[in-house]
Amino acid sequence: MRLTYLYHSGFAVQAQGVTVVIDYWHDTVEQKSATHTAPEQEMGWLHQQLRHTSDALYVLSSHFHPDHFNPEVLTWRDAHPEIHYLFSSDIARHRRAPRDAAIYLHKGDCYRDEQLQVKAFGSTDVGISFLIDLQGVRLFHAGDLNNWHWSEESTPEEIRKAEGDYLAELRDLKREAPAVDVALFPVDRRMGRDYMRGATQFVEAIKTSTFVPMHFSEDYEGGNAFQPIAEAHGCRFIRLTRRGEATEI
Repeated sequence: MRLTYLYHSGFAVQAQGVTVVIDYWHDTVEQKSATHTAPEQEMGWLHQQLRHTSDALYVLSSHFHPDHFNPEVLTWRDAHPEIHYLFSSDIARHRRAPRDAAIYLHKGDCYRDEQLQVKAFGSTDVGISFLIDLQGVRLFHAGDLNNWHWSEESTPEEIRKAEGDYLAELRDLKREAPAVDVALFPVDRRMGRDYMRGATQFVEAIKTSTFVPMHFSEDYEGGNAFQPIAEAHGCRFIRLTRRGEATEI
């Protein structure tokens, strides 16, 4: 099974006969438009793959924020009529996609077919996070689940509330999944000095075999700074250094 980093919180997972795209925002190179007509080598890794794949294709989006959901994904149906869209329900609620365009999930909902299982867990921002069981591998994509607070700006009460809300969501996840094979989780130093606190609490609560940072745009240094903490908790840490980087999981 191969994991390819697209951009920000976007990844593609390729298994035997199945490709899962999660929180697509941009491809590995910038597109000029949704009807991109540049030469294939300029289209980016994902678009090149989608043009030629015969895999069963699943597209997951955790919430409506534009850095996690790009409506361009709905045009992919033209080339892949059997594509499966699994979106957080807020995407329809905010009218980012038609109500008949996807299977919409709330926290606690589960989608299952002969290829994979996806269960929706909570978020501390909007939308959901994803627990994905695919060909014997359990992956967790956090979406915008994190201990979101800014120590330099938030009040003590705001910090306590953010932490309490986040730890409650972690407890819900741990009841179902005390261990995961792969965690894709925000490590975003725009939050300030405590930006790795949520990721640390995650690996303390959930036994994680492989940890992959995300939600850092081009700040690879900031995302990769979590490596010593992850490894101290027994995780294999995947350092990301460029868009389109792939690793076997």
